[in-house]
Amino acid sequence: MRTRTTLLDIAKKLNLTPATVSRALSNHPEISAKTKKLVQETAIELDYKKNNIASSLRLGKTHVIGVLIPTAEHIFFGSVIHGITNIANLHGYDVLIYQSNETEENEIKGINAFISARVDGILVSIAKNTRNYLHFKKAQHENIPIAFFDRSNDDLDIPSVVINDFAGAYKATESLFQNGYSRIAHVSGPQHIQIFKERLRGYRAALVANNLVYDPALVYEGDVSVEAGRKAAAALMNLENPPDAIFGVEDLTALGIIKELKTRLINVPGDVGVFGFCNDVFGEHITPTLSTIDQQTNKMGEEAFKLIHNMILQGHNTVAPSKIVLEPLMIVRDSSIKTNL
Repeated sequence: MRTRTTLLDIAKKLNLTPATVSRALSNHPEISAKTKKLVQETAIELDYKKNNIASSLRLGKTHVIGVLIPTAEHIFFGSVIHGITNIANLHGYDVLIYQSNETEENEIKGINAFISARVDGILVSIAKNTRNYLHFKKAQHENIPIAFFDRSNDDLDIPSVVINDFAGAYKATESLFQNGYSRIAHVSGPQHIQIFKERLRGYRAALVANNLVYDPALVYEGDVSVEAGRKAAAALMNLENPPDAIFGVEDLTALGIIKELKTRLINVPGDVGVFGFCNDVFGEHITPTLSTIDQQTNKMGEEAFKLIHNMILQGHNTVAPSKIVLEPLMIVRDSSIKTNL
């Protein structure tokens, strides 16, 4: 039976001390790049695998981070997790994922599960139905660093990584105007959630900047789902003076909008333009292809891990609260290019 390769095996082969090998594999700044490269190559050659249990007992660290998401059904969160896990694995961390299903109760259970598992840090995207935030403070009191991504709360002294939702919504609305639409509606998300509040604010600012009248009747508070999009589109098109363009708070919502418009034999984009937000993969495969705002999900995941990793390395549960804001990218496709200009 083959025995497990140890640090001592690598040290003997390279004529180094086990301590030097350990520090090289941990990317210690006092070890030269040449030695690190040599040790890493030898570790691969000898099929060395780090004993995480022994390391955890010795260092008081598990090298595990917890990621709490509202739902696994949306492509957005899968893409962010992809970014988190890629860079986490490079730094020797495993990732535990817990789904809140958009409820505060499950979110609390998730935080408690992470605390019990003694994860080194926690990344959270807040559930839609969460109104009380004491469970996040509980993690901090347990000396576990915590940070938000995407859905955050500016009233809490907790660092976060977000997209510039205001700018994204502004760009989408202005693009609709520049493509010949003038009565632009917005299907918003729940307004107690920061990102949806910012998107509504961006929409309104773009109207003002382009000398368009803000009409409250053209704002429908919906949700992030196909059915919510269909319901919102039906209500908006039943208005006495319906819109000629609709900006959906998210791509699934925009998909529902397009489906409802098609049911009513309303041409998209000829009669009504549609713009989404997220850049879900289906957007370029539907007819018409969906104009949208790319949220840089993979980069958001990478930046979220870098943030929590830095907090872990600080050796305490808080750093000066910071907010990393990523700039959105606009993707104009067929759904918002008016054909009868």
